[in-house]
Amino acid sequence: MPITLPENLPAFDKLSQEGVMVMSPSRAQSQEIRPLRIALLNLMPKKIQTENQFARLIGATPLQIDFQLIKMSDHVTRNTAAEHMEEFYRSFSEVAASGEKFDGLIITGAPIEQIPFEEVDYWGELQQVFAWTQSHVFSTFGVCWGGMAMAHYFHGVAKHALDHKAFGCFRHRNCAPASPYLRGFSDDLLIPVSRWTEMKRPELETAGMVTLLHSDETGPCLVEDRANRALYVFNHLEYDSTTLKEEYDRDVTSGKPINVPANYYPDDDPNQTPTNRWKSHAHLLYGNWINEIYQGTPYDMAEIGR
Repeated sequence: MPITLPENLPAFDKLSQEGVMVMSPSRAQSQEIRPLRIALLNLMPKKIQTENQFARLIGATPLQIDFQLIKMSDHVTRNTAAEHMEEFYRSFSEVAASGEKFDGLIITGAPIEQIPFEEVDYWGELQQVFAWTQSHVFSTFGVCWGGMAMAHYFHGVAKHALDHKAFGCFRHRNCAPASPYLRGFSDDLLIPVSRWTEMKRPELETAGMVTLLHSDETGPCLVEDRANRALYVFNHLEYDSTTLKEEYDRDVTSGKPINVPANYYPDDDPNQTPTNRWKSHAHLLYGNWINEIYQGTPYDMAEIGR
C-alpha cells in the first residue's frame, strides 16, 4: 500500500525516485474506495490449476478483488469438467454484450505456441478481445503465449521458433529498477521458463515497448506496452513449485524428447524434490500490478477507456 507524505517533504521525491509507493495527502483524500474488478481469460487446458495460481497472486494484497473468469465463446475445453465451466465461467461474447468494464484483465498462455497465430481456431475472437481491452479494461496482463499474441496484434512483432524448448529456471536481470512494476525486485532473479518460441528484444523495443526483465539465456521476459496499458510476461512466475515437474513427467511418460528442466531440481536430479526460488518475486510483480491499477483506475468504472 502507498505511504502518504507531504509533497514538499524531501522524502517524497527521494522515495518516489527509488520506486517507493508515495501518495500526496490531497490525492489520498480524493480517493474513493471500491473493489477492483479483475478478470482472467483462461486459455490453459488445466483451468482449475491456472485459476488457483493467479487467484493466489492477485488475492495476496490488502485490497478487495472481484475475480471473474472468462472463456472463449466457441472453444470447448477437453481437460476441465463441463459443469465447472458452466458454473464459474462466462463466455467473452456474453461479457462483451453486457458492456461491463474491468480494472484489470489477465490473458493466459496456451499450449499452441508452435501454431501460427492466424491458424489458432479462436484467433478471430481473440483479436476482438484485444480490441475490446482498449475501451473496457484499464490494464491488461498478457502471459506467455497470451503476451506474445498481444504484441503481435498491437505491433506486428513476430514470434520466433527455438531449436529446442527453453525449459527450466533461468537468471533474469532487472533492467528497469525504477519501474513501479519492479518495486522490491532484486537486481537479478530466477524465473521458470517453458516455451518453444521467443520474441526478440530489439524487435519489441523498436515497436515502442520497454523491456523490464531480460535473460541472457532465454531473452526478454517482462515487457511494458504503455501505448496499450499492458504488460507482457513471456515466462511463468505464477507457476507452482511442481508445475515444471508435472510438465517434465508428462513428456517422459508420453515418450516425447525433453531435457531435465535446468536449474530446477537440486543437482539437476529429477529424483529429488524441486525447490521454489521465485515465489516472492511472483507476489511482488502481481502485487505491484494491482497497486498500479488501484492508483490509476477511475472510481467510476464508466470512465475506463475514455
